[in-house]
Amino acid sequence: MTVLLVASAEDPASTHIKNGLLDLFSWKEEGTFYQTPVYRSNELVMVTIPDKKIRHENIDVEVREQLQIQPRIAIFLSRHRSKVGDPTLTVHPIGNFNKAEFGGRPQTLIPCAPRMMACLLRLIKKHLAQTDLAFQVCYEVTHHGPYLEIPTLFAEVGSTEEQWKQPEPAKVIALALHEMLSHYRYEEEFSTDIPVLVGVGGGHYAPRFTDLVFEKNIAFGHMLPTYHIEESGIDPMMLEKALAATPNVHGAYLNKKALKKSQVRELKNWFSGRGVPVVSSAELPVLL
Repeated sequence: MTVLLVASAEDPASTHIKNGLLDLFSWKEEGTFYQTPVYRSNELVMVTIPDKKIRHENIDVEVREQLQIQPRIAIFLSRHRSKVGDPTLTVHPIGNFNKAEFGGRPQTLIPCAPRMMACLLRLIKKHLAQTDLAFQVCYEVTHHGPYLEIPTLFAEVGSTEEQWKQPEPAKVIALALHEMLSHYRYEEEFSTDIPVLVGVGGGHYAPRFTDLVFEKNIAFGHMLPTYHIEESGIDPMMLEKALAATPNVHGAYLNKKALKKSQVRELKNWFSGRGVPVVSSAELPVLL
């Protein structure tokens, strides 16, 4: 069993996170992947690709065939691009609710790792607080590729070249990954007492889901923003896929303020028909 860490040589933020991890763990070189050293630290394996991560499909199959390892989860070390340009440190699951404009496959969600994402997001916030950096820490909703068949998450530095070239924000993510992976390497190692939810509603940076994970002892898996509902309507097939690709899902949380009343009713009816409770914030356990 292996945790696959994926960096990209064409991404300066990814390279900084990779270099931070090289300093924090004790590694051994084990061959090459795309003519670049492969690093191993017990169950961690870090590879570097030469191209864009979001379009590098099936890397889990590649490393299995070329390196003879069995990755159980993939963590991509990445930059995040935004037109607004706000400095951000983000974590998110991947897949496409609609078209595959940025890698992956249309209407295909990749298995996620909710409890790992929640843990990592909190640790990023913790390590950021020990710096003078002015960055927002938040989820992003489910979006973009690549396609894999194993649980996958992205950890990103955003949102412009100015932030990507700085080693300090990347070091925050490296420190958070180091702390998490020193204790938890797979989703199954977290307490089963942490409720896992799918999230529906809100914007791309999932402010309500982010606030909740900092206040409550919960974890979000796949997150569907309001703009996808506005574009495509409420798609039962994609809701079904969101549940299927969110392991150990306990229920759904609806950001009602970001949804129309008719949408809330339709969503509640659909989840109820599937036997999935729609939970309120008052029902969720407080993070101690």
